Amino acid sequence: MKPENAIEVKDLVRKFGSFTAVDRVSFHVAPGEVFGFLGPNGAGKTTVIRILTGILAPTSGACRVLGLEVPRDTRKLKHSIGYMSQKFSLYDELSVKENLRFFGTVYGIGRAELPAAMDDVMGRFELARFADTQARELPSGGRQRLALACAMVHGPGVLFLDEPTSGMDPASRRQFWEQVRSLASAGKTMLVTTHYLDEAEYCNRLCLINQGKVIAEGTPAHVRSLARAAALNVACAPLGKGLVALLGQPGLGETAIFGSSLRVVSPDPEFARAAIPRLLSGASVCLESITDDAPTLEDVFVQLVRSSRD
Repeated sequence: MKPENAIEVKDLVRKFGSFTAVDRVSFHVAPGEVFGFLGPNGAGKTTVIRILTGILAPTSGACRVLGLEVPRDTRKLKHSIGYMSQKFSLYDELSVKENLRFFGTVYGIGRAELPAAMDDVMGRFELARFADTQARELPSGGRQRLALACAMVHGPGVLFLDEPTSGMDPASRRQFWEQVRSLASAGKTMLVTTHYLDEAEYCNRLCLINQGKVIAEGTPAHVRSLARAAALNVACAPLGKGLVALLGQPGLGETAIFGSSLRVVSPDPEFARAAIPRLLSGASVCLESITDDAPTLEDVFVQLVRSSRD
């Protein structure tokens, strides 16, 4: 393990009885990096975070956060990390100030320093005007900002954010990621779990996990380069009839409606280019154009999951 990394995980295993939730997972996170831990629900993402924050003990493997060994040094570590859980962990009956005061006290901020720390995060996350508002009365975006402020009030070096945008509207999700990138620019290290693959573009590096195993790691560009199929945009009319004509055709690949066109992800693009006009013509569908499209991270993830099952 390299001491200069903020987080180091080596051959991590966590079992619950006969079930292996985390299966020999290894990765590292550099200081100031936004590291995306991506995968479907039940992939093992939350289990890894709970191990790294000392909530769960690993079955085997080694973990270090900020140079401290987990779980052995968890007591020393807890004042240097922040954790934003899936359900935000807010106290609905407490006001914004009262939530911040509670979490600041739990994290060990002294009584003299606490007011300034609270004012700092309320200003940073635009919460000052809601200072006396109960958490339950905040809009979803405000609750998300308060949860992040509670995780940040003690100035941690590493933040663990577990599916923080789940259930948010697109505008709130984008605002959240702007805040994450701003924090990273200020030197904070963040490990963010999500099942929204489009959010991966906000991360410096990614780790894709499925059924407890790492299936890819690297920058978003590197992960996209692992695509084993090409994507085609097919403009045709009527769209619904075109979809029916292409769905399930042998050797063609996956077809879905994407905006105002069809998107075909095919392992054999030359075959697809030749077959699509014939299939659409046979269904009395007018083909307007076939153009290349870059594979998305979702395309790559689906391909890697399928290949891991073969």
